[in-house]
This record gives sequence, structure tokens and C-alpha cells, in this order.
Amino acid sequence: MRSLRLETSNMKYKRILLKLSGEALMGNKGFGIDQVRLMEYAKEIKLAYDSGCEVAIVIGGGNIFRGIQAEQGGMDRVHGDYMGMLATVINSMAIQAALEGLGVQTRLQSAIKMEQICEPFIRRKAVRHLEKGRVVIFGAGSGNPYFTTDSAAALRAIEIEAQVILKGTRVDGIYTADPEKDPTATKYEKISFEEVYSKGLEVMDLTAFTLCKENNLPIIVFDMNKTGNLQKLINGDKIGTLVEV
Repeated sequence: MRSLRLETSNMKYKRILLKLSGEALMGNKGFGIDQVRLMEYAKEIKLAYDSGCEVAIVIGGGNIFRGIQAEQGGMDRVHGDYMGMLATVINSMAIQAALEGLGVQTRLQSAIKMEQICEPFIRRKAVRHLEKGRVVIFGAGSGNPYFTTDSAAALRAIEIEAQVILKGTRVDGIYTADPEKDPTATKYEKISFEEVYSKGLEVMDLTAFTLCKENNLPIIVFDMNKTGNLQKLINGDKIGTLVEV
């Protein structure tokens, strides 16, 4: 059954790119995809979709395979990175199936051609899908080795002219130190790109971060595991940490 969409006037962001890590899909499992966590995320995305927001998604593949770890084990880095790209396609197909099960129209586009399961990435088509009210999922990273899915998310967000990258994590923002290790760590409500550089804070890899900075694309780091956070962000609530010029 197709989901009914309403366009609300109080939306701050009309078009977003949601970046999720592959590890987030593991939930409480040590490997693979946790169906409970997958459905939780799908329901959160559906809420955003139903409000009329144009949603694009990039998912990592770390719950299945990471190219950089394979290199440490002796595998050729390029070979490992391509395997990692295929892992992101598996995750993308999983979120696609979960969303379509909730009545959300989707399109999966891959940076590596695999016509039987997804469209090739074509910028104009991606934008048209968004305009027609479909959630667009970008798989296989950027299609190039040595580039992370953070870099792919930044690139795709710029290409589709998204207003913001929403980086969903298990932490509710950017802190002065790792809050899971340091109880004295304090959270930033807002921080500039320059401050992130100077303080050596980990938000995204340097390539992705520089792409966002040079194209004036804000990033919001937030807790995706808290119900309702995604919709609140789209409506303009102060959730997580905003990184801007």
C-alpha cells in the first residue's frame, strides 16, 4: 500500500541526505543486519517522507565488510574497497525492502552497474525521483576505491543540492572527547568547520568534510536511535550538533 504524503509548511529542510553507518544496522548483533533496528530506522524515515520531505540515503557497509580492515589482513586495498562497496548495496537493498514494506516509494541507484537490482547513478534521474516523491538510496559509495561512504554522502548531497547532511549515529552530537570513554566530555550545540579542523574532532573523514566546507553544506550529527529525532530535525528543532561555515 502506498504511503500518503503531506507537505507541511513548518519544515526547515525540504531536501536532505541521511547518512547512516553500516554498523548502526547491526543493532545488538555482532555482524550483519538486525531486523528490529532496520525497521526502527525505516519507520523514522517514513515519518520524514510522510511529512513531504525529499529524502536521499547513503549507508555504509561496515556491518558486513570494510576494505581498510581487509588491507590490514593482507588483501589488496582496491579489491577490498570494491568488496566494501558491494556490502553497501546489500544494506541499501535491506533498507529499500523495509521502506517499501511500509508503503514508501523508493529507488536504489548504484555507482557500480548492476541492472538486475538497481539503477545506475544518474544525477538528473535521482533529482527527478526526489521531486516525484520517492526516497532515493545511493549504493556502492562513489564507485571508486580509497573513498569512504562519508565522501560518497558528501558528493551525492552536493550533486542533488540537498540542504543538509544528517549524519545519524548512536551519539547525540559532537563532543569535546568520546563521551563513551570520557564522562567529562561536553557537547557542542553548534561548531564551525574551522573549529572542527583546529580541535581535531572526528566528524567525517577529511575528504568528505572538506567537500562539505567548500560547498557550504551544513552537517548535523545526531542520535538516530532516539525515536522522533529525524522528524524534529527536519522541522528545525535543535537536535544534535550543527556544523556550518
